[in-house]
Amino acid sequence: MPIITLTAIAFVADIGKAQNEGMNAHVPKPIDMDKLLATIEECIGR
Repeated sequence: MPIITLTAIAFVADIGKAQNEGMNAHVPKPIDMDKLLATIEECIGR
């Protein structure tokens, strides 16, 4: 099951750290629904 981080933290180092811990993707806040939906589709292979 993909794990997508939704957070206000958008520093490259923090995103990389989250991905190294097993997160599949990162979407920064404020949430852009188009970006979120595209990220979900990417993570589930559509």
